[in-house]
Amino acid sequence: MMNITELKDILELNPAKGIDFILPDKTAIPGHFHITEVGHVQKDFIDCGGTRRSTSSCVLQAWVAANDEDHSLSAGKLASILKLAGKILPSDDLSVEVEFEAPYISQFPIESAEVSGDAVVFRLMTKHTDCLAKEQCGLESASSCCSQESGCC
Repeated sequence: MMNITELKDILELNPAKGIDFILPDKTAIPGHFHITEVGHVQKDFIDCGGTRRSTSSCVLQAWVAANDEDHSLSAGKLASILKLAGKILPSDDLSVEVEFEAPYISQFPIESAEVSGDAVVFRLMTKHTDCLAKEQCGLESASSCCSQESGCC
């Protein structure tokens, strides 16, 4: 997964290029998207085994206006937006996710980036749920912690 430093580096090296976000199903977020939010998202939780955990990420919300098909965001403009967001981002080591409604609001971690022609192409990946207490649930190799026998869920 890409972090903020890696994202800034590729944007700053290619300021005049456009941006393409490729969803996990190989379709693209329409090129006239807006970045409407840059957020620091912190999730504090207890897993099914009782362990307290915390995750933190940077989320870029992409939104497509139905009546603004002439809009285009350059890599340089996104770099300047990220610079402004530095006031709320505690670290450039945070992983970056793109939030998009496709058709449900989902967050897609950035898997990789490459420069191709006149654009920086970001490949997005899916997120998955998981049991974080497999040993306590007796599921070292199982994919679900919600069995009657485990008693942890």
